[in-house]
Amino acid sequence: MAMNLRLAPEVAAALQAEAERTGQSQQEIVRDALGRRLHLIDHEDPTGDREHARATRAVQPARVPYRKVTPRLRLPKGTSSLDLLDRGDRF
Repeated sequence: MAMNLRLAPEVAAALQAEAERTGQSQQEIVRDALGRRLHLIDHEDPTGDREHARATRAVQPARVPYRKVTPRLRLPKGTSSLDLLDRGDRF
């Protein structure tokens, strides 16, 4: 279901700050809050690896938003990354 939601300016700012801090979308945060409020989601037991990692702070949100990166390493023509793993000088 789609709906419009009017928020007080301080709530909107807090929601935006939480989205930036956690890396979640604002929609995810609102859905989670509604699910918890309506007792559809257990408060103590995050459901899934992604939510558990966020809850335990094992995974930190990105410090910078997505950006296109250029590769730093160019392999010689005919060499694959698998060839690099099959080296004899490894321990």
